[in-house]
Amino acid sequence: MGEFTDKVKGAVNETVGKAKQAIGRESNDPDLAAEGAGQEAKGNVQTTVGKAKGAVKNAVDKL
Repeated sequence: MGEFTDKVKGAVNETVGKAKQAIGRESNDPDLAAEGAGQEAKGNVQTTVGKAKGAVKNAVDKL
């Protein structure tokens, strides 16, 4: 995947994960809250990977 795709997918996973956590807490569903935490973490990783790809591309372009 490219830098932009990773960043977008990461942002979506972070947002959906946060929503699942909130719904899980409000509905007293610890499984849903845990699933949301995992999805948010996955989104954080995807966003970080996207940023790293961008940094590498910028560094290579400067060569």
